[in-house]
Amino acid sequence: MLITTSRKPSNRTRSFCQDLSHVLNAKYVNRGKMSFRDALLKSATLGFQEIAIVSQIKGNPSKIEIYNKNNELLLFLKITVSLLNLKGKINSDALNIRCEIEELKNPIINILKIPEGNSRKNLIWIKKGEGENKAIIEFYDKEGSIRDPRIYVKSWRFK
Repeated sequence: MLITTSRKPSNRTRSFCQDLSHVLNAKYVNRGKMSFRDALLKSATLGFQEIAIVSQIKGNPSKIEIYNKNNELLLFLKITVSLLNLKGKINSDALNIRCEIEELKNPIINILKIPEGNSRKNLIWIKKGEGENKAIIEFYDKEGSIRDPRIYVKSWRFK
């Protein structure tokens, strides 16, 4: 997956995209003046089937839109993020997903192409949220320690 931003991203949004690309074994590309069409072409040139566009409000990441190579929206997430500078290495070849929200499980697994698993190492854990946060996405490294980013999902929509 190629990850990029909306135009003129803040440092916080760029940092979030870089962290997200590391945990998902994706590639982050600074968008610059690329149009959405150019970003799709860049994604295809690099051999990716999906592209994630991260947008911001007041300098903070606020939504993630994942499109396929045919410009079809696969997943929309309205989010807030927490970046606490928690670093760790994730073995992307052993990455698995645990999802507590049945409605999200299959779409997320199919889009990210990451198998379901129960290990607490090399894990993307989608937990049920509370209040306005419908879900919380956490990442665990190869040692089983939590690492950045933590994503709070306020709403979602998918194809």
